[in-house]
Amino acid sequence: MINIVLFGPPGSGKGTQAENLISKFNLKQISTGDLFRFNMKNDTPLGILAKSYIDKGELVPDKVTTDMLIDELKKPCDCDGYIFDGYPRTSFQTECLDKIVKEELKSEISICLSLIVEDRILVERLINRGKSSGRKDDSEVSIITNRISEYYKKTAEVAELYKEQGKYVEINGVGEIAEISQKLFAEVEKIK
Repeated sequence: MINIVLFGPPGSGKGTQAENLISKFNLKQISTGDLFRFNMKNDTPLGILAKSYIDKGELVPDKVTTDMLIDELKKPCDCDGYIFDGYPRTSFQTECLDKIVKEELKSEISICLSLIVEDRILVERLINRGKSSGRKDDSEVSIITNRISEYYKKTAEVAELYKEQGKYVEINGVGEIAEISQKLFAEVEKIK
């Protein structure tokens, strides 16, 4: 079983590369954003609880996010592993994920792949995406730079933990999509 933590700031191409990894290795992507949307849209008990925090402008506690993740991993899946996207974001969540993967999947996190792209290029990509998608959060440079700096602040401690475990690999996220995919595939092949 292959279990990948996929890192990359907004605009790094993480979504595209996740799709390529899924196709190549028969993985299932678990995105915390998707979990929140699904649970809130379907008024699950965890969705209702998460919404109660969001409606008050508060952060959803780690336990609620973790419980959503556990529920998702308990669903039957004919896959050869998972891509975790958006979780973990803290050292506490990293420890939780290690425990969950061990208990629920009888496995471990195989690798943390981190797409590295210069901030200037990220901003350019997101502005272009904003023009075509109409997303407000991709249309203002100040909002974009804030999102990028928040991403770095939140993920720094997680990257350090995976470095200590010898599972952290940085991949240059600039270039042709297929070339970047091949670099990611090569890193996954090393751990198969």
